[in-house]
Amino acid sequence: MSDILIEHPVAHVALVTINRPDARNAINGAVARGLEQAVIETEANDDIRCVVLTGAGDRAFCAGADLKEISAGRVGDLVTRDGGFAGFVRAARQKPWIAAVSGAALAGGTEILLACDMSVVSEDASFGLPEVKRGLAALAGGLYRLPRSLPRAVALELIATGEPLSADRALGFGLINRVVPKSEVVAQALALAQTIAANAPIAVRESLVIARDAFNLSEKELEAASDALGTRLALTEDYREGPRAFVEKRAPRWTGR
Repeated sequence: MSDILIEHPVAHVALVTINRPDARNAINGAVARGLEQAVIETEANDDIRCVVLTGAGDRAFCAGADLKEISAGRVGDLVTRDGGFAGFVRAARQKPWIAAVSGAALAGGTEILLACDMSVVSEDASFGLPEVKRGLAALAGGLYRLPRSLPRAVALELIATGEPLSADRALGFGLINRVVPKSEVVAQALALAQTIAANAPIAVRESLVIARDAFNLSEKELEAASDALGTRLALTEDYREGPRAFVEKRAPRWTGR
């Protein structure tokens, strides 16, 4: 069986599954290469407007790097040139990705979640960066993305102690979007993806490009990017279709052009 599964359960949405349940979906070389390929394929497929990422089984979304691979000296296999750790955390993506988390998302699992745009998690989900407990550091984005996503003191405590954060506390801090029963995680993530996919795909993708850079660019740079986006959108067919559908009291027919 493939370590990465790609399905198309509903219109315009891809479901990508890390398929190593016996290893708590830990990242090995095959997963890193497969996840990078999933990003490439979904980005290139004009029919896909949103992607849901989950882990097989209900014990863990992803337990991070496979420590057996690290101890065997194969740490380089867990990183790809363009995608970084797991072939994902540094991958160039325009389309929105939603993490559907059942159980633990620890170490690299938390870093993968932080690289996604949104998340739907189970009531028993937990998050954390326990790398310091093993003499390691969260170098796949955790050290800078977590402080951007949580109050500073909370993020620094998690990084320094390696202790986990519960789903309820994560929701309260705004780290995640929704907490749902374990049996509903993927279904609720797909429902969120469908809501996104019902919108104009160019507007969604281009809006997220700017929103993701909100902490990285100055106000002037963000203003310039927004002005440029407005100019580009005005040239698209979907820009005309949205108001036209509203006036005609019908659902818009997006073409992505």
